[in-house]
Amino acid sequence: MSAPNTEPTPAQQPEQSPEQATSEPQPTVQRPSMPGMLQSVAAAAFGVQSEKKRQQDFQAGKPGDYIALGVIFVIAFIITLIVVVNIVLDSVAK
Repeated sequence: MSAPNTEPTPAQQPEQSPEQATSEPQPTVQRPSMPGMLQSVAAAAFGVQSEKKRQQDFQAGKPGDYIALGVIFVIAFIITLIVVVNIVLDSVAK
């Protein structure tokens, strides 16, 4: 006779989340400050955001915060363009 199999089958083993599967402790991720978020939004808007900073933003920040700041940034940028164009056009018309 053969000995009974005492190892649990894959269906009987508890599932491990990706965090539990690694033995290394995860570093605590600090939420970005308001100036840091503004810098990230401005850098992303002009296309000069580094990959490292982008990864930090996605890991630590809330998407809603960045979306709200992005919308505010775009509105402020458009208003600034309108004001500058009007000033230039007024100075040329005189």
